[in-house]
Amino acid sequence: MKWWRFMFVGVGLILLMGCSEQPKPGDTFHAYMESWKNGEYGNMYEFLSENSKQSVDKEEFVDRYTSIYEGIEMKDLSFTYELPEEEQEYEKEETVTFAYEASLKSIAGSIDFSNEASFVFEEGEGEGNWVLKWDSSMIFPEMEEGDTVKVTPIRPERGEIFDANGKGLAVEGTVREVGLVPGKMEKEEELKKGLAEILGLSVDEIDEKLNQSWVGPETFVPLARIPEDDEERSSAIEKLPRGYLINSGVKSRVYPLGESAAHVTGYMADVTAQDLEESEGYLTHDRIGKGGVEEVLEDRLRGELGWNLSIYNSENERKSVLAEKIAVDGEDVTLTISADVQQTVHEQLKGESGSATAIHPTNGDVLALVSAPSYNPNAKTLGLGEETTLNKFKSNYSPGSTFKPITAAIGLEQGVITPEEELSIKGTTFEQNGYKVTRVPGAAEDESVNLRDALVRSDNIYFARKILEIGGETFLEEAREFGFGEDLPLTFPIEASQLLNGETFERDALLGDTGFGQGEIQMSSLHLALTYTPFVTGGDVMKPRLLSSEQEGQVWHENVMSEDTASIVREDLKAVVDDPAGTAHKPVVEGLSLAGKTGTAELKQSKDEEGQENGWFIAWDTESQDLMVSMMIEGAEGGSHYVVPKVKNVFEELK
Repeated sequence: MKWWRFMFVGVGLILLMGCSEQPKPGDTFHAYMESWKNGEYGNMYEFLSENSKQSVDKEEFVDRYTSIYEGIEMKDLSFTYELPEEEQEYEKEETVTFAYEASLKSIAGSIDFSNEASFVFEEGEGEGNWVLKWDSSMIFPEMEEGDTVKVTPIRPERGEIFDANGKGLAVEGTVREVGLVPGKMEKEEELKKGLAEILGLSVDEIDEKLNQSWVGPETFVPLARIPEDDEERSSAIEKLPRGYLINSGVKSRVYPLGESAAHVTGYMADVTAQDLEESEGYLTHDRIGKGGVEEVLEDRLRGELGWNLSIYNSENERKSVLAEKIAVDGEDVTLTISADVQQTVHEQLKGESGSATAIHPTNGDVLALVSAPSYNPNAKTLGLGEETTLNKFKSNYSPGSTFKPITAAIGLEQGVITPEEELSIKGTTFEQNGYKVTRVPGAAEDESVNLRDALVRSDNIYFARKILEIGGETFLEEAREFGFGEDLPLTFPIEASQLLNGETFERDALLGDTGFGQGEIQMSSLHLALTYTPFVTGGDVMKPRLLSSEQEGQVWHENVMSEDTASIVREDLKAVVDDPAGTAHKPVVEGLSLAGKTGTAELKQSKDEEGQENGWFIAWDTESQDLMVSMMIEGAEGGSHYVVPKVKNVFEELK
């Protein structure tokens, strides 16, 4: 306290004692309560009786009020009391008591209590003064000397994540806990070194755990947890010298689909200092969702922390509850994801680098989102040194020839393309105003090419010439109806697709290349699938849905093409699979009725260099119309021909 505040208090006391012929206890009471309300705990101490001061010194008094009130996050402290209205004479030998009502807000809610303050007269300089008989009950009436106020967090249960059929994607399950029993350790250094390598720890970290004060020879000392199905680590541990112990059935967040859905679910991690600084409601040692739905829906899944404020005696026994805020458990979330579809698609991408999406094309439900390579979210959640991998279904890639049906639809709507029109294309190249296009070998077999031929054989020259006829400005305007440049309306952050780096097509080469899916187009596997939904719905681009709680079957962009256009392109895409000349004809799988389009995106800086090829295939079941799969594999040898059988395997497995 600053010197002037001491002077103020001292002057106040002198005035209180000296300016009146008879000091009044009500004046002392009022001054004490005002200091209390204003948090001036040092001032409060000056009003205590000598006997009270002998039981608690000023520093302890101030620290006690400060630590209790800061601990419970006290605010809005107020008092209600009445003082005698008329002049009243008091005998110096009597004890004068005033009743009051107190109210404050705490981290656990409001606390209201009634209490009394008792004053006695003490002789001193001048006329003496009325002083407070203080003890611990003045803080809270239930408190006695030696009692403490404890603030205990009540952690909520985290909400679980389920697939569309109620299968767990992120739920409470069990894991194995690995630890040591010091008195039973054999070949101690070899054992500790082996466990450190298997569990992603250091020997120093293991020693630190073993050297805790509570550890005895027969004590089980937990080191780490491993997934129940982690046979690789379990088997490695079992080969170590004796002294370890593995306990099963320990509760933990688990991910039943493991790697198959890692980028959808995400994982759990310890909160960081940055998390604590940026977000409210977290405590040290809390866990927070990272990556996937665990992070995207963190606020819904985490629940709301509760608090208990209680008085404990010196034996650490709870005496009474001052306030309690009940924890609110997190919300369970059901996704439109199908565990069966998710796992089936993932199996086809195992060992690859790429992205895949499966949707229900007539209502927009997202059935699978897969990124490869993946990681084990169970090991990551348990802190076993697992490294996360890039989420590729969030990212954009050049779609290659899978973009041609969009060019076809725009051309049909603009009247630039008519299904029967035969375009004369001779040889393997086309050149106009310095712009040169090369046909894929299979397309060069025809010299008269209509729309069906161009889609079946994937003719680059046909679509380059047609987009040049459409014109850049018109094409941009029409393509925006398919959602280019917009954020996908999905409860999960997916990069917005683009047609151009700039605002306009500044040269024929860029516009022409765009017609067959090269140029500067960038799309996610999900957005590509959505742009194909009009061929199934008859003209509407469906809005993607990931949460089952959201309205089903909403349209994102309405009537982007006529039913006639949708029908024409749909039949041609069926031919891409059914016609022996079609780029997706092989391998032939009996019993499948698919329509789709292949694509091979060449990633190179100039037309003359060799570059990586990303293979694409997107297809849907034309009979049931309940499944569409869009898959891209990076560095696919043979381009789309490498991807086609993988997508067909998905449909065959799920029949």
